[in-house]
Amino acid sequence: MPNRLARAALRTACLAAGMAVAPQAGAQAPGTPDPGVRTLRPVTISAKANSDPVEKSYRKMIRGMDLFEREKSLAPNASLRFKLLPRRRETDMNAIAMEVIGTTVDFPVAIAPDQTFSLPRDTKAFAEDAQVIPNRKAQSMTWRTEIRTPGLPPGTRRLGDLRLECRVGMEAGLVSRSGGVVDRIAGAVFDTPAYCDKKVPLYLFFSERPLFSVTLTAGARREVLPLVMLYAAASDDPKLDKDLPDCDCEVLVDRTYFLPLGDRSWPDDTLVEFDYMEGG
Repeated sequence: MPNRLARAALRTACLAAGMAVAPQAGAQAPGTPDPGVRTLRPVTISAKANSDPVEKSYRKMIRGMDLFEREKSLAPNASLRFKLLPRRRETDMNAIAMEVIGTTVDFPVAIAPDQTFSLPRDTKAFAEDAQVIPNRKAQSMTWRTEIRTPGLPPGTRRLGDLRLECRVGMEAGLVSRSGGVVDRIAGAVFDTPAYCDKKVPLYLFFSERPLFSVTLTAGARREVLPLVMLYAAASDDPKLDKDLPDCDCEVLVDRTYFLPLGDRSWPDDTLVEFDYMEGG
């Protein structure tokens, strides 16, 4: 049973976090325009040079920002930023350039040294369903939200912040969907932000450093997360080497954890405490 649970959880996480899109039968030949797909105007060298961009919908990301404002009670003192994370060992996360590109609008987005960014609101980009495009190849990076309440003790996060991270991430479309077969379990991940209300949704969070353990603390109540909720639930997976390449946790698996987001016996002010591995 542990093996089966670990493999099911990892496969769900991998599908949810972004599998490579399978080539479709009957696909058009290269260079043939598809009448059903609008081509974005190539306005910069970086946009034209990247033929396989790891892009997201500007409109969906703005809707995620709107959800953050509506549900601010989960994290009343926090701010929202988006974060880029490496998916491959060879991915260069330094000096990433990012643009929002629509049919008639384009503008750059500044990336901070910690690979986080905020997205400016632009009515024309929203109307044109522009794309948010960094100059990196598809499958080289993954995306998450970062919602942090200031003033927390070092090595901790607040559960309400992370609940809202999941909900905004789902609404913003940051969890990529496979173009191939998605099983019924993984399919639930792609429904709505309501998926985050499940007792233990298989939504991958990433810590700052490799993890030894994660503990929830609310007043006198203290509980260490079971091992199956760490490392993408893959600690007992005999085929881990085959599963990881399909997961956006591939190079960060030692930093991943799930949380009981839908277990309301843990209040939003619950502290999530990280015990990191010494020396990584």
